Amino acid sequence: MLSSLSQAIPVITIDGPSGSGKGTISQKIAAELGWRYLDSGALYRLLALAAQHHSIELTDETSLIPLAEHLDVEFDHNKGVLLEGEPVDDMLRTEQTGNAASIVAALPGVRAALLNRQRAFLEEPGLVADGRDMGSTVFPDAEAKIFLTASAGARAERRYKQLKQKGFDVNLAHLLQDIEQRDQRDTERSSSPMQAADDAIVIDTTPLTIDEVVKQVLEHCQAVIPG
Repeated sequence: MLSSLSQAIPVITIDGPSGSGKGTISQKIAAELGWRYLDSGALYRLLALAAQHHSIELTDETSLIPLAEHLDVEFDHNKGVLLEGEPVDDMLRTEQTGNAASIVAALPGVRAALLNRQRAFLEEPGLVADGRDMGSTVFPDAEAKIFLTASAGARAERRYKQLKQKGFDVNLAHLLQDIEQRDQRDTERSSSPMQAADDAIVIDTTPLTIDEVVKQVLEHCQAVIPG
């Protein structure tokens, strides 16, 4: 198991597109190491929900920036995720909210407003951060950078199974279309586009099980992070 560094708090970044498995993998890595976990995508999803609650257009950058800077969010172990005091776990993981998050995340001012909030999650003994630009922008000096990928078809299948298990009425073809559109927005946005950092290792999770990916990530981290 990795231990904290004496001179700095270690960071592992796990980036990738929707459905690549980064959330599940990141949580398992954080649990294995006993480190803190940052789900950066949740912040953008919460901002999208807050915008809808306040009747703010998802492309209204001027109005979204102060909302992002003062986002009233609480991660409670018992109550779940609270937005302005209200539990929003069910709404947070829908495809509609994911697409809305992708739209607000494309705005440079919004990304800048949330940058410091994301970096504030860095605490001992270490941090596992998942997102789309954790290794390239938010934590460019991270000791270990992982970029997970998978075919669009495989990712749509995974999301379909997840949502079905949660009781959502979903259509596989629509999910695939949403994923492809989100990929395009995330990779083509002008501010911090989704891409693997130059020093990241890329893992194609299409043919792999969760345990196999976790094993690969841990082995890489143990090789590059002293302790």
